[in-house]
Amino acid sequence: MKTEIKNTDAYIAAADAAHQPALETIRTIIRKAAPKAEEVISYGMPAFKQHGVLVYFAAAKKHLGFYPTGSPTKVFANELKDYVTTKGAIQFPYDRKLPVGLITKIVKFRLQEDALKAAEKAIKKTPAKKAAVKVAAKATTKPVLKAAPKKAAKKK
Repeated sequence: MKTEIKNTDAYIAAADAAHQPALETIRTIIRKAAPKAEEVISYGMPAFKQHGVLVYFAAAKKHLGFYPTGSPTKVFANELKDYVTTKGAIQFPYDRKLPVGLITKIVKFRLQEDALKAAEKAIKKTPAKKAAVKVAAKATTKPVLKAAPKKAAKKK
């Protein structure tokens, strides 16, 4: 039975020794790009979280998995063309140097997305916003268009 990994240090220590340098490197890149982010374990993988999870990473047999969610793989598609990608994952082969600049840009992009999402969530919680939502809800229950008055038939 596998023991539950409690933190990133334990995750890296439990990984194959050959993969540990890549794990430490990506961890350092992410830390530099998002210095206020907290390290957590989520879905059994190391992750960095600010308001929500920014990115995950994990060791695989032949590559380092980087999971920045779906949008960065679309936004940075041209820069990722040399890597295997899926909707929310990027595979960095162990036999190639990690693209520090690209990973940094992706993490900073995720920081912006995370901040925007947190701000939108905060706005929804304000009393003024709640009142506006109630007013809008009432307004949408009223008929928007009234039937046009019927024209009197012309007398011949």
